[in-house]
Amino acid sequence: MTTAVAFEAVTKRFGSTEALRGVTLEIPSGSVFGIIGPNGAGKTTAMRILLDLMRPSSGSVKVLGFGPREGGVALRRNIGYLPGELILEGRVTGAALLAHYTRLSGHVRRGRITELADRLGVDLHRQVRTLSKGNKQKLGIIQALMHEPELLILDEPTSGIDPLVQQTFHALVHEAQDRGATVLLSSHVLSEVEQVAEQVAILKQGEIVTTSTVLALRETAKRRISAVLSGADASEVRASLASIPNLGEVRVVEQENALTLRLTGVLGGNPDPLVKALAAFSVADVSIEAPNLEDAVLDLYGQNGGAS
Repeated sequence: MTTAVAFEAVTKRFGSTEALRGVTLEIPSGSVFGIIGPNGAGKTTAMRILLDLMRPSSGSVKVLGFGPREGGVALRRNIGYLPGELILEGRVTGAALLAHYTRLSGHVRRGRITELADRLGVDLHRQVRTLSKGNKQKLGIIQALMHEPELLILDEPTSGIDPLVQQTFHALVHEAQDRGATVLLSSHVLSEVEQVAEQVAILKQGEIVTTSTVLALRETAKRRISAVLSGADASEVRASLASIPNLGEVRVVEQENALTLRLTGVLGGNPDPLVKALAAFSVADVSIEAPNLEDAVLDLYGQNGGAS
């Protein structure tokens, strides 16, 4: 498997502040890769270094086999970039703006811009300054995708757009991957990354906490559990649950009917032992939530000194 993007011990300093601290990371070609982290974690700095908008203080970077500086115009035309803080010329129509970007990006196949505009639901005949934040963001997505580049670098791409359009965007990302493109996506919205990415790197204060597949990371998350038991004794229930591995603190509350108990807690790992333990009682209701990416990330931040 070839590598589309590689960071090797990359550090970026702004005075006494280190935005990136020895980041080493490889992103496989043809993958959708997510960079997760709160604001200030270093996500945007890493992306700007890939585009040679910033230079690393130390370490090295390769993008599609080239250093960002030595790759020059040819490399940049093979990249689609959507910045996290999108600023567009407002005194032109969307069509005129995208025509300008076409001259910069190189070849765009006939009908491609219209196709993307129709799917995203943006009017290209209106002046950009009259558009909402969400519609301006759609123009940014179009300019990143329209020339069908080999690498997409997307910084908080769905900021300001409604959920239905987000689903269209996710489909466009998968279509880009299907034609062989690599997609690097940054976001602090974990549900978005969970829907489109296969692998993730989690950044905290300029350092990589972990890299993982989304599936493996989700499986490390704890499940929230709740149950209502009828005709059960609280001490017997607690004794039965005590031997279950990876079961966090469980709260057992007697309801108005002393024989009815409500349990709430969290469970890591396989739910099978819990289900078997509860089967010894009369279960009026039970809920075991599927683990999600957000819980796994928050757990990792907690294990590494707390979330910032």
